[in-house]
Amino acid sequence: MPAVTPLIFGVVYLGLFMGGLPGLRLDRTGVALLGAIALLASGSMSLAAAVGAVHVPTLSLLFAFMIVSAQLRLGGFYVRVADVVGALPLRAPIVLALMMSTAALLSAVFSNDVVCLAMAPVLVDICRVRSLHSTPFLIGLACAANIGSAATLIGNPQNMLIGQTLALSFGTYLRQAAGPVLLSLLLSWLVLLLAYRQRWHIAERPAIAYHAHHVFSRWQSVKGLAVAGFLFAGFLASDWPHGLMALAGAGVLLLSRRLHSRDMLGQVDWLLLVLFTSLFVINRALQETGLPAQAVAFLVARGLDPHAAGPLMVASVLLSNLISNVPAVMLLLPLTEGQAGGTRLALSSTLAGNLILMGSIANLIVAEVAARHGEPIGWTAHARIGIPVTLSSLAVMMFFLA
Repeated sequence: MPAVTPLIFGVVYLGLFMGGLPGLRLDRTGVALLGAIALLASGSMSLAAAVGAVHVPTLSLLFAFMIVSAQLRLGGFYVRVADVVGALPLRAPIVLALMMSTAALLSAVFSNDVVCLAMAPVLVDICRVRSLHSTPFLIGLACAANIGSAATLIGNPQNMLIGQTLALSFGTYLRQAAGPVLLSLLLSWLVLLLAYRQRWHIAERPAIAYHAHHVFSRWQSVKGLAVAGFLFAGFLASDWPHGLMALAGAGVLLLSRRLHSRDMLGQVDWLLLVLFTSLFVINRALQETGLPAQAVAFLVARGLDPHAAGPLMVASVLLSNLISNVPAVMLLLPLTEGQAGGTRLALSSTLAGNLILMGSIANLIVAEVAARHGEPIGWTAHARIGIPVTLSSLAVMMFFLA
């Protein structure tokens, strides 16, 4: 039933835009999974074709780094880093700079969402101890995590997908992304400084004692960092399949006498893996109808080539904020070619996450933490920072990749 495929695709992406479907308790993952099931049940796609549509190397890489990140989270590494940086006897703008740099560095290797999830509560408590407004620090944390995750092909799920699908060079991408990421990070810090100026402190807030947040295991942290370091070096120096290398590293970490495999696997974001799998199936089904190719030919005939750098970047930014960056990248990957195109798509789809509060999961995580601690971050407060940060970051990207 080929006519059913575009309908299912449209309903799924409408659900991704809305965050669910009206009247049903479905989130984005549920909507995508239901769409994939509908394709199979309607006969629009065979089970063998659906299995063939799933890009296993991307899922392997994503799963493996979730295990590596779980090792560090259970070992208390992320929280310990936030504790140490936050306790330094420095002025607020310098603490913000160090916190943003740390979050960016960690997000370049591990998941930006996990970094925010672990560091945000610690950051709120640090701000309370120092009688500081937490809003600029939390927004800075999210912006830095998003920007930092763009630095490598393992920094976030969409970059993993782009790198694996287009077979991008890990080292070449790192060299191309380093300049835009570092300058964007500096500009985001400057935007926060200009926005808050002397409004860092809350004079009426009483001082409270500060205590460390988590039992820190030096051995478990060193073990996780060692595996991550070996993988990073291997990606730079070797042409071996990244997914297999990462799975081997994850296997080493699962061989533990202290951390139970149930606890490690419990840290895996299974919902994200299901979302990826479902969208692979849905997008392949639409490709097989020939409609995307016809749409591209229609645009090219009218002088608008969606393969060109400018239109592709604009589409990436808009779609990333409308339907989230992973579905956006899956839609745009068939239009992307080569190392240069892959680098542009990876940077633009990730940097676009800072634009609005709904632009990335990292933003939503820090907003939820802020609301839970009685200092909510609204759309307006985020937009004051997010819009100039995103526009300046995209301008920097265009300059470096021109």
